[in-house]
Amino acid sequence: QVQLVESGGGLVQAGGSLKLSCAASGRTFSSYTMGWFRQAPGKERECVAAISWSGGNTYYAASVKGRFTISRDNAKNTVYLQMNSLKPEDTAVYYCAATYGWHWSPDGMAYWGKGTLVTVSS
Repeated sequence: QVQLVESGGGLVQAGGSLKLSCAASGRTFSSYTMGWFRQAPGKERECVAAISWSGGNTYYAASVKGRFTISRDNAKNTVYLQMNSLKPEDTAVYYCAATYGWHWSPDGMAYWGKGTLVTVSS
């Protein structure tokens, strides 16, 4: 069992930056692929970034590539999402999730955090 707790959300102006953190419990954190997902009102949940257990592989959605950076510190059981050049369309609840294997389908994630709200004002 893995428990995930996100932090770092908030209100930021367009063009600004935020860094999200996701702290995980459990001794097997380093075994999991970790992903950051977001869900805006009326929209489906989508993966914005994922990172493999070693950090050697990453995935970014086209909408965030070049602006967001995912990273992890297995010694601290934490995964991060650095978000730069934020746009109003990035406004959403951001969730951290974990799974085995290298994939990032929302339906395939095994564990989810409760989310943190990011609001980008224009």
